[in-house]
Amino acid sequence: MFEDLIYVLTKYDTWLWQGFLLTLQLLAVSVVFGTLIAIPLAVARVSKLVWVQALPFAFIYVFRGTPLIAQLFMMYYGCGQLIANIEGIQDHWSWTYLRDPYWYCLLTFVLNTAAYMAEIMRGGIQNVPNGEIEAARACGMRPATIYRRIIFPRMWQIIWPAYTNDVIFTLKATSLASTVTMMELTGAARKIVARTALPYEAFISAGVIYLIIVYVLTFGFKGIEKYLRRNENRKENKSVLAKAGGHI
Repeated sequence: MFEDLIYVLTKYDTWLWQGFLLTLQLLAVSVVFGTLIAIPLAVARVSKLVWVQALPFAFIYVFRGTPLIAQLFMMYYGCGQLIANIEGIQDHWSWTYLRDPYWYCLLTFVLNTAAYMAEIMRGGIQNVPNGEIEAARACGMRPATIYRRIIFPRMWQIIWPAYTNDVIFTLKATSLASTVTMMELTGAARKIVARTALPYEAFISAGVIYLIIVYVLTFGFKGIEKYLRRNENRKENKSVLAKAGGHI
């Protein structure tokens, strides 16, 4: 088995490397754009106006309440088929992109990630100490300024561990792209199995690469978490010193 594992790693290293790069690409784009979409969704979810909450609530409910693989199939086979049936679309320049499963996977992962992150951010916003918000209002800050200078920084400190977990979840979710012919890491492993009939060796190789990615992500996010914690402690110390100075 060890010899077969070495054979897979040396003979099909190019496939595994390309799958690794595609996995990282899917992860990075999903997290970045998912986060950007999640922020306004989270702000809308904490609004006191029911009609403002309604659409984000429906979006989050659908994407959190249905299996990711069902969303991916609906996007690729459902929307893809509807687009393919549009008259003349296959002669249009956009068909080069519309027939590529990459974009359907990316859109599905971005929207799914946005839904989960929006709910995490909503919880973070609601857990920001009310006293800090009231103090900002008393200083005459506008709502947008309060969000930028008070709520969002505190929110990130609160949600960072959960945010880290969601990023790792998204990494593992990218493996579903292989079900629609994408050659990311799991897809590359399946292709190796089809070529060599060595399932254990192929998936052990892919699994080790996933573990390495998770380790690097965890290490990096832990470093950011420590920075956020130190920054929070620094602000608290300044606040205590300011209060002490006011009593003198």
